[in-house]
Amino acid sequence: MASAQPFVLRWGVISTGRIAMEFVKDCVLDPKTRGTTDVVHKVVAVGSRHANVQKAKEFITAYGNGEHIKAYGTYEEVFADKDVDAIYIGTPHTQHYENALAGLLAGKHVLCEKAATSNAAELRRLLSVAKEKNLFFMEAMWTRFQPLTLEVKRIAEEGTLGDPVVLHADLSHDFDLENIPKSHRMLDPRLGGGALLDLGPYPMIWTVLALYEHPSNQKAPPTSVSASMVKTPITGVDSSTSWTVNFTSTLRAQAILSCSMTVPTAHFGATIRYRNGNIIIGTPIFKPTSFTVQYFDSPGSGVIVREEKRSFHYVGGGWHYEADEVARCIRDGKLESDLWGHAKSLLLMDTFDEVRRQGGYKLPDGVEKVF
Repeated sequence: MASAQPFVLRWGVISTGRIAMEFVKDCVLDPKTRGTTDVVHKVVAVGSRHANVQKAKEFITAYGNGEHIKAYGTYEEVFADKDVDAIYIGTPHTQHYENALAGLLAGKHVLCEKAATSNAAELRRLLSVAKEKNLFFMEAMWTRFQPLTLEVKRIAEEGTLGDPVVLHADLSHDFDLENIPKSHRMLDPRLGGGALLDLGPYPMIWTVLALYEHPSNQKAPPTSVSASMVKTPITGVDSSTSWTVNFTSTLRAQAILSCSMTVPTAHFGATIRYRNGNIIIGTPIFKPTSFTVQYFDSPGSGVIVREEKRSFHYVGGGWHYEADEVARCIRDGKLESDLWGHAKSLLLMDTFDEVRRQGGYKLPDGVEKVF
């Protein structure tokens, strides 16, 4: 029999940047506004680096919704706080490994922003520690838990459209590279700068959902990855990257993916093409509010006889759905999510390692902690 009381997950937040702000704002919302009654989130601590406790206090005042939240000037104090059950890590990519490792070693469950680490070897090490400590670990692939995504998956797999054949997905944004400091997270290679690690996870989430997760793929990993990079002369990080991911073990499907930090995003968002029709995901693909399903009159004809558009609206920014997933998994004693488990995060990181290898983009010495 289900408990009448919702499960309360107590969060410690690492970083006071924009993404941490979005996460905290969603965590302090009343879960009932999104129809959630079984879990509740309580942010109990926020940590800022460089002994800047004032910055943590200002963050809590601005986004804590009047809740009593402890402010710390170091991340270590958040990890050590006995009232914290789970850590949310919103620091730059190349700090994820050390932050997540410290959290796990302190006995905390971890939700770590994407890309999960600098490379796949770092992620494998974190997953090994999490398993050893019997702790939950998840990459914060928030798009995977949004209601729109769940509905796209249902339609994609119910059979009418057939197997996926080609997926196109792009996420780009003009960061005005000439007018931002070289220390900006998008330009600094020591922070894992460039389009791939920052924007690339989003074309990949739709690849995983539409191709890797499709029942006809039978959980087979990609059979090949081909990549190309254009780098900015400012710091040498990738400014535009494209890559194709083939799934040919059981499917005959290909994902054609791109990301750029010098142009706005492509109008097609994410388009999944089947012989019997298309699913067109609206932009931005990290938080689309609508999608359209097109049905052909006969397989391969391209003649659209029916078109259905679905729109989704909810209170908050959309980060609360991944927080709900973490709370439910921890409540139920799971070490990983069924929707975005460890194998999928590893698929991303292995792919990104190969894309960087083919593009000749090496992070500076000392940035990657495990090889």
